[in-house]
Amino acid sequence: MQSNCYPKLDCVKSSSINQNKMTTNQLHVALIMDGNGRWASTRGHPRHHGHKRGVETVQKIIKGAPDLGIDMLTLYAFSSDNWKRPPKEVSALMSLMQRYIRSSVASFVKNDVRLVVIGRRDRLPGKFAQEIEHAQNVTAHAKRLTVRVALDYSARDQLINAAHELQNPTRSAISKYLSGTGQICDVDLLIRTGAEQRLSDFLLWECAYAELYFAKCLWPDFGVENLKEALKEYQARNRRFGGLPEPKRALVAQASVSSQP
Repeated sequence: MQSNCYPKLDCVKSSSINQNKMTTNQLHVALIMDGNGRWASTRGHPRHHGHKRGVETVQKIIKGAPDLGIDMLTLYAFSSDNWKRPPKEVSALMSLMQRYIRSSVASFVKNDVRLVVIGRRDRLPGKFAQEIEHAQNVTAHAKRLTVRVALDYSARDQLINAAHELQNPTRSAISKYLSGTGQICDVDLLIRTGAEQRLSDFLLWECAYAELYFAKCLWPDFGVENLKEALKEYQARNRRFGGLPEPKRALVAQASVSSQP
């Protein structure tokens, strides 16, 4: 893996780190947006029609996420293994993503949304990499929502790259390096649509303690209400990070007190 395949990152100091989770207090939701092609095929449309509808879903989710308490979204747009797809489909996907990022900059600035793209840049067509850099620079100071787009992305390759680049590869240093933001961005909830149940080389490091949610619906059919349902289930789960469940210990203590005469 060439170390210059990924953009350089100036790591900054992260927020405080507790024993359980290396992250800030942000709610970070990651999305594997699966099922665009199947959605189109079942309706007799070419696959690229499904990808276009998938972009519409992305726009809805980004618009609705802040009102649901989400501070960061990471979207799996194109994996490094997706280059294996037919060249015509890859070309259509790249053009679609390039148009989306180009056309979304003004909206991101208006709505206080920061764009960060993680993954390789050297294989992107034309001036796509320069347009990404411009979009990142223009939105760099936005605070309401951070949207990370994983493009030509492989978690395993990024870990290899981090091992080559970092002189002191501690957990904290690796997390910051991989984030694209200079901060530690552990995933709280990972959602995959399309009824598949695998990570597909996505955020393997950041998902060490992520809660997993698998939606049966295909990505173009996924909406804000589906996101609400996933968050509702997430909030009902007891995240222990290897320790004991705090609520249960509190209930035991309460029961002990109430049983006293």
